[in-house]
Amino acid sequence: MKTEKIAINTEFIRLDALLKLGGAVNTGGQAKFAVQNGEVKVNGEVCTMRGKKMRPGDKAEFHSVIYEVCKG
Repeated sequence: MKTEKIAINTEFIRLDALLKLGGAVNTGGQAKFAVQNGEVKVNGEVCTMRGKKMRPGDKAEFHSVIYEVCKG
């Protein structure tokens, strides 16, 4: 499985913004749809909250890619 590291300069990033920033989706609407349909796992568990706060060390999995949040 491929891992993409996403560096942030803030305390957290919302899950939908993380997917967009990581290139998993093209729009916020696509991110919302994917999260609400249970297609995204956060730290190994399905997450349906698109506003979930992702902090450094957290990982989101979508379409066999892991997006890991790290300090920027």
